[in-house]
Amino acid sequence: MAGGLLNVSWVLSLLCVLQMVETVSGARAPSAGAHISSQFPAAGVSQTSVVDCREVCGLNASDRCAFVRTNPDCRSDGGYLDYLEGIFCHFPARLLPLAITLYAFWLLYLFLILGVTAAKFFCPNLSAISTTLKLSHNVAVSFWSSSGTLEGGPEGVRGWETGDASWPGQPGAPALRPLDTSPHGVTFLAFGNGAPDIFSALVAFSDPRTAGLAFGALFGAGVLVTTVVAGGIAILRPFTAASRPFLRDIIFYMAAVLLIFTALYCGRVTLAWALGYLGFYAFYVVTVVLCTWIYQRQRRRSLVCSMPATPEILSDSEEERMSSNTNSYDYGEEYRPLLLYPETTAQILVQALNPLDYRKWRTKPMYWRVLKVFKLPVEFLLLLTVPVMDPDKEDRNWKRPLNCLHLVISPLFLTLTLQSGAYGVYEIGGLFPVWAVVVIAGTALAAVTFFATSNSEPPRFHWLFAFLGFLTSALWINAAATEVVNILRSLGVVFRLSNTVLGLTLLAWGNSIGDVFSDFTLARQGYPRMAFSACFGGIIFNMLVGVGLGCLLQISRSHMEVKLEPDGLLVWILAGTLGLSLVCSLVLVPLQCFQLSRVYGCCLLLLYLTFLVVALLTEFGVIHLKTV
Repeated sequence: MAGGLLNVSWVLSLLCVLQMVETVSGARAPSAGAHISSQFPAAGVSQTSVVDCREVCGLNASDRCAFVRTNPDCRSDGGYLDYLEGIFCHFPARLLPLAITLYAFWLLYLFLILGVTAAKFFCPNLSAISTTLKLSHNVAVSFWSSSGTLEGGPEGVRGWETGDASWPGQPGAPALRPLDTSPHGVTFLAFGNGAPDIFSALVAFSDPRTAGLAFGALFGAGVLVTTVVAGGIAILRPFTAASRPFLRDIIFYMAAVLLIFTALYCGRVTLAWALGYLGFYAFYVVTVVLCTWIYQRQRRRSLVCSMPATPEILSDSEEERMSSNTNSYDYGEEYRPLLLYPETTAQILVQALNPLDYRKWRTKPMYWRVLKVFKLPVEFLLLLTVPVMDPDKEDRNWKRPLNCLHLVISPLFLTLTLQSGAYGVYEIGGLFPVWAVVVIAGTALAAVTFFATSNSEPPRFHWLFAFLGFLTSALWINAAATEVVNILRSLGVVFRLSNTVLGLTLLAWGNSIGDVFSDFTLARQGYPRMAFSACFGGIIFNMLVGVGLGCLLQISRSHMEVKLEPDGLLVWILAGTLGLSLVCSLVLVPLQCFQLSRVYGCCLLLLYLTFLVVALLTEFGVIHLKTV
């Protein structure tokens, strides 16, 4: 219990750190001239009449560039690229389809950057911080990413409860069973898995013009996960759901949706409401802690009473999996050198910066290789800028030349990322730039570290690299999320789409595509219960923390409550559909004795398709409310 409460306080501390990062790095205060079309107009501030930026497409081609450059509603206060100016000033009107195509590919690549950063750098550093602060529980929890790949383990396997470090498929691996829900699973695990969603919501809430993206993405991702993902799991492998965790998670999620719905109906979010969202999630974490403690206590009592102990009954798929691995051979032994020799510093640096595993490359299919080619530049830059500490390894992933290089490059990256590089180019006394001071200080610290340490043994202060890696990867995600929000807003201007529909489609699909593939992979491998549980636990975090922390940042900057103006009928359809999907699952699943069939999965998919059609018809004005 004490460890669980410590875990809650540590998560709240992490949220405070993220609030500072977001406030410094990309939080744009709304300009004094508020926008007529803004989602959160500041009460009491004189509003200047500004033409909606989406009117640019109705002008002559020769006037569009001047309109974009002079209209305040078209300005982008954050990010590195001005996408609207790029479309209307640097591309001729006849090449507009080419510009949109290039932007679409860049958007896909930004989603790839978000997934890779969260999977291989953000989550492992969170895990290392958790281990360093001794927040572990007797239920072993592994950190999974939005791409469904666990570092050091097979793809698609998120976590295992076992007595050793063996993975399925290796000789001597014990019988495995899916992990139970634990405090880490709803805090660090949800935080790592939902990092792209949370940062996208924070960036969207930081500007009144893009706040609709946050609501659209959070509600849209909720509808997508609870219908398409949950239904797809039931279609791929019908199963019996765990009754108590399912009821607990879905009831909390319904309560979270009701709270957000109430705020939309009231039209405002006060400081008390924003803190209430975060407090409600903390209450959810405490509930999971209590449930886990009660479950483990009952389990220990049952084990004591049952003598002799009976072996755990595995499902048919698990038995087949274990029987097929009984006589397997570990071919990795063949790649181990017969004679071990110490590697030089140059060899360690080259291998540490190499993102490609040649043995894995030879065994993977063609589509994996093509995707890996696109990942290589991003992974190389991340390896160069983000340190990763792995407490499970004997050397804790200590690479002396690369870690010393991180002491120079990581602070430099942080400086050039804060406020889109505004702090980095600032000159002290009008003579010396800040980035030069950071480079000099980092170089001196790296030189001392290099000569005071060795290649073979990590230093005692190596755990500090986990915090440096966490901060650097967080700013990577924040920078990519800022560009995603800006490019989606630009596409909305070109196609005259509302931010809400962009959020519930492109942004929700992009942030959730990793969850879709990883959950489907788990279901195909015979663990549908684990995949189904992930459909509800993580999005509770995204909903409450995304809205709560986003509104809290807005209130802290403007010192007044956040005014909510729903984007017409579409937001109500979005919230209503999410509530309907949850009510249907809450009613139908217990009626089926928690046995999820393919018919149930097809009904959920049909619900999502119906919602998507209704949302698009509403966006284009086919469905609308009659005005009296």
